[in-house]
Amino acid sequence: MSCPCKSQKNYEECCKPYHMGELQPSDALLLMRSRYSAYALGLAEYIIETTHPTHPEMGKKIWDWREDILRFSRDTEFVDLEILSFEESEMEAFVTFTASLKQQDKDFSYTEKSLFEKQGELWLYKDAEFL
Repeated sequence: MSCPCKSQKNYEECCKPYHMGELQPSDALLLMRSRYSAYALGLAEYIIETTHPTHPEMGKKIWDWREDILRFSRDTEFVDLEILSFEESEMEAFVTFTASLKQQDKDFSYTEKSLFEKQGELWLYKDAEFL
């Protein structure tokens, strides 16, 4: 199966090792791609685990957030992912991308500049700005 992150790689060789906890993404770009794939595959636990503790969603009841993620994944067709830019320093990174999505045959695409922060050896999704 092709990886949902649109890397042109097989899922088993791309995002699956991150999803299964066998590897940690070595940079924020790999984390962002693996999160896109996790949304496409309905892997809510991975989304939650890779979100920074200060993110507003972390204040929700985890069960409700998990259900929101699963509903979004189930109701959305993940058509394409285009990386527009990637900027990384030692502790912070930005990934700007366009996610091409459909819901009920309607375009639901968006462009986002995501902020990632490194905690210890792990990159975590912290926040985003929709462009």
